[in-house]
Amino acid sequence: MTILRYLLIALTYIGLGLGYLPGLRMNRATIALVGAAGLMALGVLDLKAAWAAIDYKTLIFLFGMMVISANLAASGFFQLALDYVTRFVSSPLGLLVVLTFGSGILSALFLNDTIALILTPLVLSLTQSLQLNPVPYLLALAGATNLGSVATISGNPQNILIGSFSGISYLEFGKALTPVALSSLAIQVGLLWWLYPEVRATKACLSAPPKRYRLFKPLLTKSLLIIGGLLVAFLIGFEPAEATLIAAGLLFITRRVKPERFLQKVDWDLLVMFSGLFVLTQGVQKLGLLNWFSNFVHTPISILGVTTLLSNLVSNVPAVLLLHHLIPHPDTRTWLLLAAASTLAGNLTLLGSVANLIVAEAVAKQGHRLTFWEHLRFGLPLTAITLVLAYLWIYRF
Repeated sequence: MTILRYLLIALTYIGLGLGYLPGLRMNRATIALVGAAGLMALGVLDLKAAWAAIDYKTLIFLFGMMVISANLAASGFFQLALDYVTRFVSSPLGLLVVLTFGSGILSALFLNDTIALILTPLVLSLTQSLQLNPVPYLLALAGATNLGSVATISGNPQNILIGSFSGISYLEFGKALTPVALSSLAIQVGLLWWLYPEVRATKACLSAPPKRYRLFKPLLTKSLLIIGGLLVAFLIGFEPAEATLIAAGLLFITRRVKPERFLQKVDWDLLVMFSGLFVLTQGVQKLGLLNWFSNFVHTPISILGVTTLLSNLVSNVPAVLLLHHLIPHPDTRTWLLLAAASTLAGNLTLLGSVANLIVAEAVAKQGHRLTFWEHLRFGLPLTAITLVLAYLWIYRF
């Protein structure tokens, strides 16, 4: 029975790292769910213990942010933002800078994977109309969504987890890591400037034809007002999950748009995956497997290294769920280091984050090729520099 339990856990984490299991039509959500169910079937946990392991605040926060992003997308907000960018940018380097910081800032406010999913086709369309090589701009988008999301609790799923586990306030988290995010975005621009000579031009040479898109002004106005109120609630210390759910509830009050349109945009797979991962991590803890990791997380440097390694082996969310039990609760700096490392490590390889995979798939559909090695020559130095930066910033005193 013990061998079966360990084998189940090993196969589950291998599947989470790969995103599939060979020979089976399973994604990360179903792999996590089957792993959790298997632990119950093998007697590691019962249903009551499994239910208690699920962090409902994290799930509520994720759900609310997805509803907010869906409303913004439906209102035409993201197309409008990109349209304004192209009006004031007329050079390849200018476009790279604005795209990097624009997508980074949006990712700090909303979930990074959502921003990557929405903006990827828009950036592809823009680079095609401007007759530019899309690869450096899509690398900028993928990297910036990871880097920008470092800044806030709402930026990515692993930060949402850490905010829930650590009790760090939204404002405290933002004040600590926003400088890291902004500096990292600047570093990314410099790295892409060095790697891709065609983006170095600063002369006005771009002229994109005007694009038509539908702007739903009543929904846009309502969404921006509610999001403004939500950000104020975050800053004054309101419970993030509660505030986000209230904002999502207000957005569902509508006379013109069917609620099914927004509910269909919710990433239910991600919510199922999180639920399964909570149960799986509880089973790993009960079996004592976390004791092995405890031998390697005694110092900030070791935490940085282990988090980076695990984030690229099993993905950043499972890595955080595995390691959070080993982080001292009142140690704010260590929690911030875990958040920064697990997010910045997503840029290391093409498989390091969902944002990278979204971009790679989009490039392939347009006949371009973004290989593992081409991404690595961008991701390796970017990750190394930004991890050192984050470590020095967090432990600067």
